Amino acid sequence: MNVNTSYEWPDYYDWTSNGLDHDTTYYTELAKASRGPVLELGCGTGRVTVAIAREGIPIIGLDNSHEMLQRAEQKARSLGVSSHIQFMEGEMQDFELPDSRFSLAIIPYRSFMHVTHVDEQIKTLENIYRHLTDDGVLAFNVFVPFMDQLVEMDGKKQFRGTFPVPGTEDEIELYDFTEIEPFHQLAQITRYMERFDHKGKSLERIRTMLEIRYSFPTELFHLLGSCGFRVTQTYGTFYRNPFSHQSEELIIEARKA
Repeated sequence: MNVNTSYEWPDYYDWTSNGLDHDTTYYTELAKASRGPVLELGCGTGRVTVAIAREGIPIIGLDNSHEMLQRAEQKARSLGVSSHIQFMEGEMQDFELPDSRFSLAIIPYRSFMHVTHVDEQIKTLENIYRHLTDDGVLAFNVFVPFMDQLVEMDGKKQFRGTFPVPGTEDEIELYDFTEIEPFHQLAQITRYMERFDHKGKSLERIRTMLEIRYSFPTELFHLLGSCGFRVTQTYGTFYRNPFSHQSEELIIEARKA
């Protein structure tokens, strides 16, 4: 197999991580209503950050990956919105912006699930609380864990989709091998991505590891309340459909209690 090493992890992330249906619009509308400034945690390569900055709203994007932030900065420069964005490298639970208060804090694309210990989740929410204005809003989304689905994916390799590589005829095939650790509500995922040309020839394969913690809705509501927040809205889709027992996604908006 010929290995092409000219591509890096942020490339593969952008090619295979297009977000969830209508999520960029939802978070951008929240940002416009808040008028800023906005704090985004787990901003990755800046998909949502840049969209909000294009509305002229000041935003700080924080992520713990230097490579991802470099790509986000490239996007901001190419679209001419760097003046509205500040990117920071750090962790959700212990970043410090002592002179800043935000009318809106967001954690899009299930990034809160990468905080894998309850004590770190508490530190994250308490840290956000300190950085919000008195009438500030926290908004984030997670997937809803259904036990039968978790059992079904445990110990199995599952096909997640085929994704085009922009500007080429190449495609990426993505597979996840997932191991569930139910006692601590953890999912350890080994992600395999393979790039093929238009003739089906394999050009490159990469593997990455990630760990997430899934949380049940009632658990999250209790966690937010214990950290000083009052849940004001819950949705099951980014079109603001009501959250129900059938919803696969949970979108939460909360304010200081």
